[in-house]
Amino acid sequence: MLLPTDRSEEYKKYPMVTAHDLRGRAERPRRVKMLLRDFIDDSLYNPHYGYFSKQAVIFSTGEPFNFPALKDETEFNALLSRRYVDFEDSLDAVSPSETRQLWYTPTELFRPYYGEAIARYLVANYKLTTYPYHDLIIYEMGAGRGTLMTNILDYIRDMEPAVYARTRYKIIEISSQLATIQNSQLMRSASGRGHAERVEIINQSIFDWTQTVPSPCFFLAFEVFDNFAHDALRYDLETETPLQGTVLIDENGDFYEFYSPELDPVAARFLRVRDAATEGSYKLPYPSSRLGRWLATSRPFAPNLSLPEYIPTRLMEFFDVLGRYFPAHRLLTSDFHSLPDAIKGLNAPIVQTRYQRRPVPVSTPLVSPPLDMLTNQVEPLANLNKRSTRGTLISCSPPTFGYLRQCTRHSLES
Repeated sequence: MLLPTDRSEEYKKYPMVTAHDLRGRAERPRRVKMLLRDFIDDSLYNPHYGYFSKQAVIFSTGEPFNFPALKDETEFNALLSRRYVDFEDSLDAVSPSETRQLWYTPTELFRPYYGEAIARYLVANYKLTTYPYHDLIIYEMGAGRGTLMTNILDYIRDMEPAVYARTRYKIIEISSQLATIQNSQLMRSASGRGHAERVEIINQSIFDWTQTVPSPCFFLAFEVFDNFAHDALRYDLETETPLQGTVLIDENGDFYEFYSPELDPVAARFLRVRDAATEGSYKLPYPSSRLGRWLATSRPFAPNLSLPEYIPTRLMEFFDVLGRYFPAHRLLTSDFHSLPDAIKGLNAPIVQTRYQRRPVPVSTPLVSPPLDMLTNQVEPLANLNKRSTRGTLISCSPPTFGYLRQCTRHSLES
């Protein structure tokens, strides 16, 4: 086992805990150790101090953008910047903050057209497959402010009343704060209140799900996978043995990273699933040839371990939940296919905070207070999904701004 010598005794005696164990704690523990995925899960989702539970604020554009009236992407970005400033000014007028964690989603920026496009897809596929024998059942995980839900239901009600009569919309939301916002969004207007009898907001983690849903359903996950926790592996450059990352929190609340060749069952299973799904062909964070590995370790002061590889173990567990409890589901998702300014490593995350309204990149996930972490999990997605749920993944690149304007104009005219 590779250990920093000054912390090896603490590592031996400190108990191993999980994110689940820490849910009831009001503050981060000390004198414990945990796998990196549990550290990240706890940082993001702990109900008392997690990023999404206590820090994140979702930007709202106010009135939807009039895309046909915008000349190009430059004009759109300028207008977005002005609205962003106005939104944060309004928040500061009530409660000033230099460290507000403000972020936005495509659902908010491109409403209602983003939601209408999803609704068209859902209705078309529903009519081709299970209508009129089954209801249109939609599950959405991580629904933010509830904007996508409202836009989808508005479109189906206005354009497909017969389908609307058969529609049931269920949100699965881990954050109590966001679940409250979603319910408020639903009840804010007469239009939204009309959907109330078709909507259920379930305030729990998808990873705690235990109820089998045998009926055909659509499962929506938009900008969710990038915030799933992941494990870190580094490889011995001589033997190619993987070592799994663990985080130690000492008596002062400082963080230390350890790597051990003893893989936990989840990480070990991921490696088996990846190998089987890809027939052994996948990227690794070190040279594939023996000569390349020798050269990598021959430099002065060269490390004997590779850079970290961040593996989507939580994503694999999510597919397990889908396969086990939603056997007739169809998954519809979108997420980042690449990330700028990531920390070092393969499939490495962006770790960032905001200070005085500016994003501030951080070089490690081992930070306090918990910060936002985004990971590119699209690349390994197809193989994991196919292996875990026997499903097929169809991926599409993001549209250009000009294409978006054309689609918006068509939506307004139809």
